Amino acid sequence: MMEGCEYAISNAEAFAEKLSRELQVLDGANIQSIMASEKQVNILMKLLDEALKEVDQIELKLSSYEEMLQSVKEQMDQISESNHLIHLSNTNNVKLLSEIEFLVNHMDLAKGHIKALQEGDLASSRGIEACTNAADALLQCMNVALRPGHDMLLAVKQQQQRFSDLRELFARRLASHLNNVFVQQFTQALLQLYNRSYFLSVPGHDQSSTLAQHSIELTLPNHHPFHRDLLRYAKLMEWLKSTDYGKYEGLTKNYMDYLSRLYEREIKDFFEVAKIKMTGTTKESKKFATLPRKESAVKQETESLHGSSGKLTGSTSSLNKLSVQSSGNRRSQSSSLLDMGNMSASDLDVADRTKFDKIFEQVLSELEPLCLAEQDFISKFFKLQQHQSIPGTMAEAEDLDGGTLSRQHNCGTPLPVSSEKDMIRQMMIKIFRCIEPELNNLIALGDKIDSFNSLYMLVKMSHHVWTAQNVDPASFLSTTLGNVLVTVKRNFDKCISNQIRQMEEVKISKKSKVGILPFVAEFEEFAGLAESIFKNAERRGDLDKAYTKLIRGVFVNVEKVANESQKTPRDVVMMENFHHIFATLSRLKISCLEAEKKDAKQKYTDHLQSYVIYSLGQPLEKLNHFFEGVEARVAQGIREEEVSYQLAFNKQELRKVIKEYPGKEVKKGLDNLYKKVDKHLCEEENLLQVVWHSMQDEFIRQYKHFEGLIARCYPGSGVTMEFTIQDILDYCSSIAQSH
Repeated sequence: MMEGCEYAISNAEAFAEKLSRELQVLDGANIQSIMASEKQVNILMKLLDEALKEVDQIELKLSSYEEMLQSVKEQMDQISESNHLIHLSNTNNVKLLSEIEFLVNHMDLAKGHIKALQEGDLASSRGIEACTNAADALLQCMNVALRPGHDMLLAVKQQQQRFSDLRELFARRLASHLNNVFVQQFTQALLQLYNRSYFLSVPGHDQSSTLAQHSIELTLPNHHPFHRDLLRYAKLMEWLKSTDYGKYEGLTKNYMDYLSRLYEREIKDFFEVAKIKMTGTTKESKKFATLPRKESAVKQETESLHGSSGKLTGSTSSLNKLSVQSSGNRRSQSSSLLDMGNMSASDLDVADRTKFDKIFEQVLSELEPLCLAEQDFISKFFKLQQHQSIPGTMAEAEDLDGGTLSRQHNCGTPLPVSSEKDMIRQMMIKIFRCIEPELNNLIALGDKIDSFNSLYMLVKMSHHVWTAQNVDPASFLSTTLGNVLVTVKRNFDKCISNQIRQMEEVKISKKSKVGILPFVAEFEEFAGLAESIFKNAERRGDLDKAYTKLIRGVFVNVEKVANESQKTPRDVVMMENFHHIFATLSRLKISCLEAEKKDAKQKYTDHLQSYVIYSLGQPLEKLNHFFEGVEARVAQGIREEEVSYQLAFNKQELRKVIKEYPGKEVKKGLDNLYKKVDKHLCEEENLLQVVWHSMQDEFIRQYKHFEGLIARCYPGSGVTMEFTIQDILDYCSSIAQSH
């Protein structure tokens, strides 16, 4: 349009006028069009009116429908709510059923179990198994993990009370039965002991042969049958421990009371037999004279363990009285053995000591398995484990959340693992309280019989302690043997100290020759015995320390005695005894005494030489004085070949002196010397020929010295001795053979 009106800009008025004309044309056209469509509009309006009527009718129908649907909605809401309630009820019923099933399944004890707990046979294996299963089931029921609210249910409370009553009833039955088993076993063991004692004390019986036959088997009674019978109740003891610790503790105490008295009797009898075998005593009539007769003794024992009604009283006062009576009898029986006087070690040969060693080893070998078996039984029967509890129904029961019901009725609290170890040790100490004193008494007797027995005991005891400590350093056996080892070591040290004291206190006769000193011979005996005993022993260090102390004492006191000797020359005492010491150390090859062996050899050699020189002296005394003068002149500066021109030492004086020592006189002097040496030396060391040979060598050395002086100072004089070296050898040989 703008392009068609190029003048619009230059002639705006004309452009506006044109637009106005066109607008009027368009308005007219519109009006004509409207006027032409009026009929159609009327038709449209009519249709609209009819449509409105239809709409009103539809609204009326919809209103009626809405009213109808409103009632249906209310009904559906009611149905929905009813369905929800039904679903909730069903859910609750399912949960209730689940709770009821849980309570029934976990808190319902079978009639068979109830009957077993109330009247089950605790003596038979089948009855014990039934009671064990019932007790296990009861513990499961009592320790069930109840859900919140269960403990408020009356039925649950009633069932719990019923379980508690059953537990109390069965715990009483079990404790009473086990106490009766303890008493029966104790009585049976006593009967066996009295049977043996009664047999030995029958009038007219050959007691010596009986005791000899009995003592061949130095053994302790075997308690394995008793342990086997009681271990059938181990699971029930575990149940009792977890449900009623008070009764469990009471059973533990009663067991210790019975067993301590039984073991005390058995062990004391065992040690009495060992003492008799050690000493060789055969006075059994005195030993068994005070024992009561079999029937009355057993009756007295059993009556003391039961009340007037024949049931267990639970008191151990009668056992205490019984123990006092028996210990009094045993003290009177063993007094004769301990009152024996000391026996000299020289009266006992190797066979005696070997016998003692075997007896002592047998004693230890019998005690060890006895203690280990009892400790193992205590651990298994009383459920006192060395390590964490073994998993199981009963062991795990107390860890459950519902376990408070059973725990709150307990009379005590079960011990932790470390305390259980201590409890085992304390039980063993009480049961075997007599072992340590009896071992100490036996050790004292062995030491009294022969102090050298401490060597055997030290080696044997050390080995057994080492073995026990490898198994369990803190066990009763290891601790007890360790304590006894201290006593043995103390006796060993005392034996060494006594030997040194005896060396210091030794007195020698002033009228007889000394010879080999007693303590030197005893050292040889001690060393020979010790080397055979301590071969491959664990405590070799103790022996080496003892050797050092002893050899030092021997050296010091040999010299002390030699200095005090009046009859025998000091050099002889030193020579003979140090030769004996050297021979002993060379034969035994004791590595820790190598330095002392060399020292002994040196002392022997030095004193042999000293004695030879001292005893031989100057066999050609005048000739010796003559040549001493010659040597003095040479020392003053005179030449050796000019000595013969001295008046006092000329050839004539030399010949005169030599003539005074013909072969006959020399042989006579040597014969007297041999007799003198023979009187000084002792026969047992057999050094006469050694000394005589040394004297022969010394005499020949002096002879050669004189000949040398003659050759140098009197050359070409033709002066010679009236006997030769061969003559000296013949004289010495003839003298030695003639004696």
